[in-house]
Amino acid sequence: MFKRNKRISLLQYWTSRYLLTLFIGLAIISLISAAWIRHTTFENRLEMMEFLADETVYRLTDNSGLSNGPFNGIPGFIRDRERFTMREIDPILYVVDTKGNIITSNRPVPPGSAKNVVSMLDGEEGTKELTIGLEPVQYVVKRKIENSQELIGWVLVVEKKANLTRVNQAYGQLAILIGALALLGWVAIYFLSKRLARPIKQVAAAAKQVQEGSYSVDLPQDSKEKEVYELVTSFENMAQKLEQLEKTRTELLAGVTHELKTPVTSISGLLQAVKDGVVTGQDAMEFIDMAVVETTKMKTMVGDLLAFNHFAVDAIPVKLEPVNVNQLLREAVAQWEVMQEDDSVHVNLHLVDPAIHVHVDIVRIQQIMTNLLTNAKQSMDIGSVTLTLKEQGDTVSIIVTDTGRGIPVEDQAFVFERFYRGENKKYAIRGLGLGLPLSKMMAQSIGGDLKLIESHATGTSFELLLQKATTS
Repeated sequence: MFKRNKRISLLQYWTSRYLLTLFIGLAIISLISAAWIRHTTFENRLEMMEFLADETVYRLTDNSGLSNGPFNGIPGFIRDRERFTMREIDPILYVVDTKGNIITSNRPVPPGSAKNVVSMLDGEEGTKELTIGLEPVQYVVKRKIENSQELIGWVLVVEKKANLTRVNQAYGQLAILIGALALLGWVAIYFLSKRLARPIKQVAAAAKQVQEGSYSVDLPQDSKEKEVYELVTSFENMAQKLEQLEKTRTELLAGVTHELKTPVTSISGLLQAVKDGVVTGQDAMEFIDMAVVETTKMKTMVGDLLAFNHFAVDAIPVKLEPVNVNQLLREAVAQWEVMQEDDSVHVNLHLVDPAIHVHVDIVRIQQIMTNLLTNAKQSMDIGSVTLTLKEQGDTVSIIVTDTGRGIPVEDQAFVFERFYRGENKKYAIRGLGLGLPLSKMMAQSIGGDLKLIESHATGTSFELLLQKATTS
């Protein structure tokens, strides 16, 4: 059996990882800072030892010092280490003659030191690291004592390496600083993660609400972060869209049931009347004719459903060919007029001269024009529809304008939504609300498009865009 991964909260997840990253970063900074402090302190103390050696040589060789003998004790300034800001170390200062005999020192000379001092005189003056026997590593600063360019002795400043690199106080200050930064970073990370987690938790709670079937979500819109604001607003828009789709689905089920039930009931009643002999002779034939009409209507609605589903999954291929757009429009209008039972609506054509060829599927264009003209006729009792052709760069525009009642403003945004039927049509005209969505799909399948230009109380205008045929 596979174990399900344990889930932790976003706040805990990101806080722990941010803190881990912060502590690793601070640890690296601490090591680098400690090494830098150690190195800098070491260099500064070596410089102070060199300064002490140079100053001692200067005091021993100036005129006032030589007047009483060159080795008349170490000057008093040497004992005052505060002057040289050397409170952290306490180097040993030797003044020796050319043979290595210790003339004087700032400390009592321990037994055996004379031998070690002699070993320090090898080489030229300068600063070097020295190891004598088993003693700790020391640094020695050597300076010559000369009188009239004659070597008369040496100044040696000696200190253990451990003392030169000891910076306990600086390490303590660094630890306090790093600790303060860690605390400040933890507080900042905690509150930032909490601020980031809050809207996500709210969206997650709203998602559960939507999952349970309630689409009325209320999320705060005061997020300053662009991404969080887009997440919240997108989710609210999605919830509203789902609510609209759920409403449309419910209306679809009721509408399809009603629209299919009505002709089935009519057909059943008409045929039953003929069968039972309620009507005979010519009346029976009329009942049969009415049943055939109802059957045709039902067949049309089922065909619309099948066609829409096929177009929705790109299952219907289109056959594109170059066609004269003037001739295409005349044939589409003529075909529609033949199917009309009356001539209450007149169609006006405004064609282009010279004629233009478009790259289309003739059958699909005829279906689109039939849908547009039928919708136009349904919007008016008596009137006219005007079809205007316009050339627009690489496309040809067919504008279909009627003089009907228009589409209500609240319905205009949904005219291309599948199964959507406005209040004006819902109970007055039978249908499934697939005409315009299907027409738009067909237009897009041949590289064009179908748009609603405008609609008001005196008429509506749709625009069908078609691609020009390329000329070789």
